[in-house]
Amino acid sequence: MNEFGDAVTILDEHECWEHLTSHQLGRLVTHVGDVLDIFPVNYVLDGRSLVFRTAEGSKLLELTVNDHVLFEVDHWTDDRAWSVVVRGHARRLDALDEVEAADRLPLEPWIPTVKYNYVRVVPAELTGRAFARGEEPDRDAVQPG
Repeated sequence: MNEFGDAVTILDEHECWEHLTSHQLGRLVTHVGDVLDIFPVNYVLDGRSLVFRTAEGSKLLELTVNDHVLFEVDHWTDDRAWSVVVRGHARRLDALDEVEAADRLPLEPWIPTVKYNYVRVVPAELTGRAFARGEEPDRDAVQPG
């Protein structure tokens, strides 16, 4: 049993990939100097990496300055929740064969904007947790460890 009892389960790598496969929207975190930014992006898995499209702008610029990123996907219902965090490196796809391959992926912008740039996030580390949701236990009945 972990410190959270049965309320939190650590996901193995296979379970993390299954959760990533089941969704299309995540949050990309970039870090340049003292500035952290977070961007919602729709994505698709391509093998063991994530691909998203983006327009020119701060997101793409920040990835060229520092390619270290976090990418988080989560989901919840009334009784269960999960979160998967990808720590990795992002790079714009520039080679013609890479762009042509990305064009064949089932990836369309969610908003009516033109997004010519493909970015691939390659995980260095993948972690995840699943949660049993419910009422908070009686505080008087729980003794601090």
